[in-house]
Amino acid sequence: MLPKTTEWLDQSIYDLKTAESLYQAGRYIYAIFMCHLAVEKALKALVVETTGKAPPRTHNLVNLIKLGQPGLTDEQTKFIARLSLAGIVTRYPDDLKRALDDYPPPVTRDYLKRAKDVVKCLKQQLE
Repeated sequence: MLPKTTEWLDQSIYDLKTAESLYQAGRYIYAIFMCHLAVEKALKALVVETTGKAPPRTHNLVNLIKLGQPGLTDEQTKFIARLSLAGIVTRYPDDLKRALDDYPPPVTRDYLKRAKDVVKCLKQQLE
């Protein structure tokens, strides 16, 4: 594994742990945002490893999937598309109350579980 790949993957795992901590603290929209960052960094690790080049400076997870060509299930790919949109809303909420209503604890827990699953899958592909 390339050193830069390892760095992206380490950051991804760190961000997942941060998402878990934020969830436990009741900071649900920020937990979603950290899930987005964790998946983004895992995808960037895959892009680095498969292309040998630095990943693009983008937060668009769907574009990163196209570049890295990960072996993900349809369900995982659909989740990543939803997470890509959620990352924007949780990063720059137009209406905080609405964002909090849209991402209550059960929804956030599901996003966290799915993000962990995606990162685990991508990590296994890199090993």
